[in-house]
Amino acid sequence: MSTEPIVGSTGGAVVFTDIVGFTEFTAERGDHDALALLDLQEQVVRETLPPDARVVKELGDGLMLWFPEAVAALDTCLDLRDRFEEEASDTAPLWVRIGMHWGSPSHRGDDLVGHDVNVAARIVELAGPGELLISDAARTRTEGRRGGVVLEELGPVMMKGIPGSMRLFRASRSRVSEASSSPT
Repeated sequence: MSTEPIVGSTGGAVVFTDIVGFTEFTAERGDHDALALLDLQEQVVRETLPPDARVVKELGDGLMLWFPEAVAALDTCLDLRDRFEEEASDTAPLWVRIGMHWGSPSHRGDDLVGHDVNVAARIVELAGPGELLISDAARTRTEGRRGGVVLEELGPVMMKGIPGSMRLFRASRSRVSEASSSPT
């Protein structure tokens, strides 16, 4: 199988989701409930993705997603975070963390591979339950076009296997944006 850069692409957003505490949940609740939780995560993601984005693959208790447009990726990730919170219950505690990076990964069949995929995978590992962390490259691609989004810099962060430090940001909706979208 050949590995080729994405033809005609100027890049895209690689996003990983990960269910926090999934191993413990499976041990305590069993495989049946664990599978139901995975199905719920996939359903929420597929209902929320814009038409030009896609689920690249399932990774145990997480998903790898691809977006050709940075602002749509950021908006969708924030929507996903909100939807996961809405769908969470005592029977299905959907605590999901999300990591996003902008880059130009290579194709390997339908899969995406390369340094940019590795960076996105490391970013999600640093996120806490319900958090969306994005790279500086993703921040740059959305700059000036992300109304209602607040980015809190976490500073330069060292990540396993990634040379040098990288600036990361915690993304959230501004309180003004949340208040204006809520019914009064």
